[in-house]
Amino acid sequence: MEPPSQKLVRAALRFFFEKLYTTFAWTYDLVAWISSMGQWRDWQSAALEDLPEGDILEIGHGTGYLVFKLMQSDRKVFGIDPSRQMTRTAKKRLQRSGYHPLIIQSKAQRLPLPHGRFSAILCTFPSAYIFDPATLSEAHRVLQSEGMFVIVGSVRITGRGLHDRFAAWLYRVTGQTGGFKRGWDQPFLDHGFTAHLEEVTQQRAIVFRVIARKEPKIN
Repeated sequence: MEPPSQKLVRAALRFFFEKLYTTFAWTYDLVAWISSMGQWRDWQSAALEDLPEGDILEIGHGTGYLVFKLMQSDRKVFGIDPSRQMTRTAKKRLQRSGYHPLIIQSKAQRLPLPHGRFSAILCTFPSAYIFDPATLSEAHRVLQSEGMFVIVGSVRITGRGLHDRFAAWLYRVTGQTGGFKRGWDQPFLDHGFTAHLEEVTQQRAIVFRVIARKEPKIN
């Protein structure tokens, strides 16, 4: 059983991280860099490996880093985020870099996007909304047949320095380390996906990512 003190710390940290998406959105990149000891961008980038050709949607784009990386590679990418502050921050960042992003404020449970539009959907370190049946139904709807749904959802920090140990403790307390619990794939199977878990080994961490594919229609 989890000690009450650890529950309190976990709740406080989660409250703080939630505020990073709204009131303190302007500090998000700095806090993410510090809390991950400089590894945050590398962890996010695990979502970009082996993407298919075609249009891409990022759910929960945050400050727009992955949208920026994809646009640098001449990919057509859309972004949605429920946070008004994050939407504004991402647009400003991308416009300063000379890009005109297709970014809108919206919830994942109700995507204002057409059926079968995207070859891939990306999401990095989402909260519990990603397993909401409405989110999975919408992801299935807007994906092309056999399209990919890539979720970077957890990390195991393997570095041995003191800074890495601190980061490992922090992510353990907030529940974003150590992989996925048994039965994690059932919501995807229930919504017309196949799903498996991959480990992406980096210099100081192992990043866990879900690869779900929309099952093709059988005529």
